[in-house]
Amino acid sequence: VRDLAAQHRFPILKPGDYPAAYLEEIKAAHFPPEMSIEPIRYEFHQPPLYYLVVAPLYQVSSGQLLPLRLLSVAMGALLLVVIYWTVEALVPERPGLALGATAFVAFLPMHLAMTAAVNNDILAEILLTTVLLLSIRYLRRASHPAARGDDARLLVILGITTGLGLVTKSSVYIALPLALAAIAARHLWLETRPSLDAGLKAMGLYLLPALGLALPWWLRNMVQYGGFDFLGLGRHDQVVAGQLRTAEFVAEHGLSQLLQDLTTTTFRSFWGQFGWMGVLLDQRIYQALAIMSVLALVGFVLWAIRATRRWQECPEWQRAAGGLLLLLGLLTLASYLWYNLGFLQHQGRYLFRALVPVSLAVALGWREALRRRYALPLAGVFLVSGLLLKLVWLLPNWPLLLLAVLAAGLGVRRFLPERLDPLVQAIPYLLLIPLDLACLFLFVVPQ
Repeated sequence: VRDLAAQHRFPILKPGDYPAAYLEEIKAAHFPPEMSIEPIRYEFHQPPLYYLVVAPLYQVSSGQLLPLRLLSVAMGALLLVVIYWTVEALVPERPGLALGATAFVAFLPMHLAMTAAVNNDILAEILLTTVLLLSIRYLRRASHPAARGDDARLLVILGITTGLGLVTKSSVYIALPLALAAIAARHLWLETRPSLDAGLKAMGLYLLPALGLALPWWLRNMVQYGGFDFLGLGRHDQVVAGQLRTAEFVAEHGLSQLLQDLTTTTFRSFWGQFGWMGVLLDQRIYQALAIMSVLALVGFVLWAIRATRRWQECPEWQRAAGGLLLLLGLLTLASYLWYNLGFLQHQGRYLFRALVPVSLAVALGWREALRRRYALPLAGVFLVSGLLLKLVWLLPNWPLLLLAVLAAGLGVRRFLPERLDPLVQAIPYLLLIPLDLACLFLFVVPQ
């Protein structure tokens, strides 16, 4: 942002922009004011849109940090609206799910922290989620013949949104297969008369603005970095020579240690691991979050079993849209694992590009697990599982106590009057609010 404001040109990533030793030194010292961040420039390959948006505010505010962070917060508020619209478009008959998914994203501690940072992630998430929203609406129009006259306009808007995403962050590139899959599903499956020609025309109408917006940036990168390095990632890999690579870690510590670290660190940093991965929460908080995650997973499995029996009753467009969410989740997971094959980057925040499928799965899971009919069976399952794990020395006292509290709560839930059901469903989200405050005042600020 500062380079754009001062130099009026895009920066170029060069050897020496990743001072590995100095970076470790400044991180260990918690970034004191006397240690400049000037030498740390290894993000100079990033696409420009977010920084172009922020640069005018940087100039107006004389380079103050707080206004830039508040702009990110405003973008985060917009993201919540888009997430609500997206889930509502997918399941219009279940508005509570849209509210639950939005609340999960709003109060997820790590995402809240990233939303308060000067970082292009939040704009990338807005654009990727908007692509998903428009793709779902395009699928839904297959069952509304009267709305098909606006298909061309919707495809152009979808292409423009994708193109803006392509010049915001490389993680948004999964928007291309996502939108193309929606167009293919619409014209080869959902239409009364499937047509390959109509599908190809729709893809062309979509790709023209998407690729047209990205092409100038790609050409600039190929001129600056040579060859077909249109994202600057080849130059980035050369520059960050001091960054720990996965192969080096495996050679020193073994594959089992890598898998253990990958699982543990990804889980922690998805929920909350701050300050360049150096500020961790108390282990007991992670254990509580693990139990809440298991509750969501068990509930989601129960929902999936019930939904499978009624799968054929769902409209075809809704099944196709559900497939889009699954595709987004799989593409996000695959890109995360692929990145970690090269560099040791177990950062759970990289999974935030799949916030819609993740938050919807959590909302479905918590809703299902807290249903009256499952209260007593699940209470028994959690209590017995905790006791068995304790007997074989696999469970410390604190998580056993948490499981006992959860089992007791589920037992009480079975006998609560129906008028309190909305409050019961809201409890997991309400618990995230004191968690956010604890993350900030007990861990982030002191450290």
